[in-house]
Amino acid sequence: MCRNIHTLHNFEPAATDDEVHAAALQYVRKISGFTKPSQANQEAFDRAVAEIAHTSRHLLEDLVTNAPPKNREVEAEKHRERSAKRFATA
Repeated sequence: MCRNIHTLHNFEPAATDDEVHAAALQYVRKISGFTKPSQANQEAFDRAVAEIAHTSRHLLEDLVTNAPPKNREVEAEKHRERSAKRFATA
């Protein structure tokens, strides 16, 4: 899928509304093919982002896990290390 959409479940502190909205925005951009929709499509685009963010928030609230919460800083460091390896110049 889209590399800009990050896992939001099971973090301490929980995902913020801004993070959920950003993920919804990236999802709608991906499936619509629009980075910035035309004025004719703006209302439908914004409505889709709001509905997906709303549904995503409910999903995150309802999910159950026995795993300990992940640490944002540790996960970010892992991501940086993977990126450094992936994009390292030879």
